[in-house]
Amino acid sequence: MAVALVGLPGAGKSAVGRRLGQRLQLPFIDTDHVVEQRVGCSIRDFFEREGETRFREVEQQVIADLAANPSGVVATGGGSVIRECNRAQLRDRFHVIYLRSTPEDLFRRLRHDVKRPLLQVADPLGRLRELHSARDPLYRETAHDVVETGRPSVAMLVNIIVMQLELAGIVVPEPPPELPHD
Repeated sequence: MAVALVGLPGAGKSAVGRRLGQRLQLPFIDTDHVVEQRVGCSIRDFFEREGETRFREVEQQVIADLAANPSGVVATGGGSVIRECNRAQLRDRFHVIYLRSTPEDLFRRLRHDVKRPLLQVADPLGRLRELHSARDPLYRETAHDVVETGRPSVAMLVNIIVMQLELAGIVVPEPPPELPHD
Protein backbone atom coordinates (compact mmCIF):
# COMPACT_ATOMS: atom_id res chain seq x y z
CA MET A 1 0.00 0.00 0.00
CA ALA A 2 1.23 3.48 -0.84
CA VAL A 3 -0.30 6.70 0.48
CA ALA A 4 1.04 10.20 -0.20
CA LEU A 5 0.08 13.35 1.67
CA VAL A 6 0.09 16.72 -0.09
CA GLY A 7 -0.70 20.19 1.18
CA LEU A 8 0.74 23.57 2.07
CA PRO A 9 3.65 23.97 4.48
CA GLY A 10 2.37 23.41 8.01
CA ALA A 11 -0.73 21.45 7.00
CA GLY A 12 0.47 18.52 9.11
CA LYS A 13 1.82 16.18 6.42
CA SER A 14 4.77 15.00 8.51
CA ALA A 15 2.96 14.71 11.85
CA VAL A 16 -0.11 13.03 10.34
CA GLY A 17 2.01 10.88 8.02
CA ARG A 18 4.21 9.59 10.84
CA ARG A 19 1.15 8.66 12.94
CA LEU A 20 -0.71 7.19 9.93
CA GLY A 21 2.31 5.00 9.14
CA GLN A 22 2.33 3.72 12.73
CA ARG A 23 -1.41 3.04 12.64
CA LEU A 24 -1.22 1.15 9.33
CA GLN A 25 2.10 -0.50 10.26
CA LEU A 26 3.77 1.00 7.20
CA PRO A 27 7.10 2.80 6.82
CA PHE A 28 6.95 6.61 6.88
CA ILE A 29 9.01 8.65 4.42
CA ASP A 30 9.29 12.44 4.44
CA THR A 31 10.50 13.66 1.03
CA ASP A 32 12.04 16.76 2.62
CA HIS A 33 14.24 14.54 4.80
CA VAL A 34 15.25 12.45 1.77
CA VAL A 35 16.17 15.66 -0.09
CA GLU A 36 18.26 16.83 2.89
CA GLN A 37 20.08 13.49 3.00
CA ARG A 38 20.85 13.71 -0.71
CA VAL A 39 22.09 17.30 -0.70
CA GLY A 40 23.90 17.01 2.63
CA CYS A 41 22.42 20.09 4.27
CA SER A 42 19.14 21.65 5.34
CA ILE A 43 16.60 22.57 2.69
CA ARG A 44 16.83 26.18 3.84
CA ASP A 45 20.62 26.25 3.27
CA PHE A 46 20.32 24.44 -0.06
CA PHE A 47 17.53 26.80 -1.15
CA GLU A 48 19.68 29.87 -0.31
CA ARG A 49 22.80 28.45 -1.97
CA GLU A 50 21.37 26.73 -5.07
CA GLY A 51 17.94 28.35 -5.55
CA GLU A 52 14.42 27.03 -5.88
CA THR A 53 14.85 25.58 -9.39
CA ARG A 54 17.72 23.32 -8.32
CA PHE A 55 15.79 22.31 -5.18
CA ARG A 56 12.75 21.36 -7.32
CA GLU A 57 15.01 19.22 -9.55
CA VAL A 58 16.26 17.22 -6.55
CA GLU A 59 12.71 16.97 -5.17
CA GLN A 60 11.47 15.68 -8.56
CA GLN A 61 14.13 12.95 -8.58
CA VAL A 62 13.20 11.90 -5.02
CA ILE A 63 9.51 11.61 -6.00
CA ALA A 64 10.42 9.65 -9.15
CA ASP A 65 12.54 7.26 -7.07
CA LEU A 66 9.75 6.74 -4.52
CA ALA A 67 7.15 6.29 -7.29
CA ALA A 68 9.30 3.60 -8.92
CA ASN A 69 8.63 1.33 -5.93
CA PRO A 70 5.73 2.92 -4.05
CA SER A 71 5.08 1.74 -0.52
CA GLY A 72 4.36 3.18 2.89
CA VAL A 73 3.16 6.64 3.83
CA VAL A 74 4.92 9.54 2.10
CA ALA A 75 4.76 13.16 3.25
CA THR A 76 5.64 15.41 0.31
CA GLY A 77 7.05 18.91 0.39
CA GLY A 78 4.48 21.69 0.10
CA GLY A 79 5.65 22.66 -3.40
CA SER A 80 6.00 19.14 -4.81
CA VAL A 81 2.82 19.58 -6.88
CA ILE A 82 4.21 22.56 -8.79
CA ARG A 83 5.73 20.26 -11.42
CA GLU A 84 3.23 18.39 -13.57
CA CYS A 85 5.39 15.25 -13.67
CA ASN A 86 5.32 15.09 -9.86
CA ARG A 87 1.52 15.45 -9.82
CA ALA A 88 1.18 12.63 -12.36
CA GLN A 89 3.58 10.29 -10.56
CA LEU A 90 1.95 10.90 -7.20
CA ARG A 91 -1.58 10.45 -8.53
CA ASP A 92 -0.74 7.36 -10.60
CA ARG A 93 1.41 5.52 -8.04
CA PHE A 94 -0.05 6.53 -4.65
CA HIS A 95 -3.42 7.11 -3.03
CA VAL A 96 -3.05 10.86 -2.50
CA ILE A 97 -4.66 12.70 0.41
CA TYR A 98 -4.73 16.51 0.34
CA LEU A 99 -4.51 17.91 3.87
CA ARG A 100 -6.30 21.20 3.19
CA SER A 101 -5.82 24.11 5.58
CA THR A 102 -6.82 27.74 5.35
CA PRO A 103 -3.98 30.27 5.15
CA GLU A 104 -5.18 31.67 8.49
CA ASP A 105 -4.94 28.26 10.22
CA LEU A 106 -1.49 27.74 8.74
CA PHE A 107 -0.34 31.18 9.86
CA ARG A 108 -1.48 30.41 13.42
CA ARG A 109 0.62 27.23 13.36
CA LEU A 110 3.67 28.67 11.56
CA ARG A 111 4.01 32.25 12.77
CA HIS A 112 7.16 31.42 14.78
CA ASP A 113 8.67 28.99 12.23
CA VAL A 114 12.08 30.01 10.88
CA LYS A 115 12.87 26.84 8.89
CA ARG A 116 10.54 27.22 5.91
CA PRO A 117 12.30 29.31 3.26
CA LEU A 118 9.15 30.41 1.42
CA LEU A 119 7.73 31.94 4.61
CA GLN A 120 10.75 34.06 5.55
CA VAL A 121 9.13 37.20 4.15
CA ALA A 122 7.75 40.46 5.56
CA ASP A 123 4.10 39.29 5.26
CA PRO A 124 3.95 35.51 5.87
CA LEU A 125 0.12 35.46 6.00
CA GLY A 126 -0.01 37.21 2.62
CA ARG A 127 2.53 34.70 1.31
CA LEU A 128 0.41 31.78 2.61
CA ARG A 129 -2.64 33.26 0.88
CA GLU A 130 -0.68 33.49 -2.39
CA LEU A 131 0.58 29.91 -2.03
CA HIS A 132 -2.93 28.65 -1.23
CA SER A 133 -4.40 30.46 -4.23
CA ALA A 134 -1.74 29.09 -6.59
CA ARG A 135 -1.45 25.56 -5.23
CA ASP A 136 -4.95 24.60 -4.05
CA PRO A 137 -6.05 23.68 -7.60
CA LEU A 138 -2.85 21.62 -8.05
CA TYR A 139 -3.39 19.74 -4.78
CA ARG A 140 -7.00 19.05 -5.78
CA GLU A 141 -5.89 17.80 -9.22
CA THR A 142 -3.39 15.43 -7.59
CA ALA A 143 -5.49 14.14 -4.69
CA HIS A 144 -7.89 11.24 -4.55
CA ASP A 145 -9.32 12.58 -1.27
CA VAL A 146 -9.37 15.95 0.49
CA VAL A 147 -9.29 16.20 4.29
CA GLU A 148 -9.99 19.59 5.85
CA THR A 149 -7.47 19.95 8.67
CA GLY A 150 -9.11 22.86 10.51
CA ARG A 151 -8.88 22.20 14.24
CA PRO A 152 -8.94 18.39 14.59
CA SER A 153 -6.07 16.73 16.43
CA VAL A 154 -3.50 14.64 14.59
CA ALA A 155 -5.20 11.49 15.97
CA MET A 156 -8.58 12.65 14.63
CA LEU A 157 -7.09 13.40 11.19
CA VAL A 158 -5.51 9.93 11.11
CA ASN A 159 -8.91 8.38 11.93
CA ILE A 160 -10.56 10.38 9.13
CA ILE A 161 -7.88 9.29 6.63
CA VAL A 162 -8.14 5.63 7.68
CA MET A 163 -11.92 5.78 7.17
CA GLN A 164 -11.39 7.27 3.69
CA LEU A 165 -8.87 4.54 2.86
CA GLU A 166 -11.38 1.92 4.05
CA LEU A 167 -14.12 3.44 1.88
CA ALA A 168 -11.74 3.41 -1.10
CA GLY A 169 -11.02 -0.29 -0.47
CA ILE A 170 -7.34 0.37 0.20
CA VAL A 171 -7.43 -0.61 3.87
CA VAL A 172 -9.43 -3.55 5.18
CA PRO A 173 -11.65 -2.33 8.03
CA GLU A 174 -10.88 -3.75 11.44
CA PRO A 175 -13.54 -6.23 12.56
CA PRO A 176 -15.81 -4.97 15.31
CA PRO A 177 -15.02 -6.24 18.79
CA GLU A 178 -16.69 -9.53 19.67
CA LEU A 179 -19.72 -9.25 21.87
CA PRO A 180 -19.83 -11.51 24.91
CA HIS A 181 -21.97 -14.63 24.49
CA ASP A 182 -24.74 -15.34 27.00
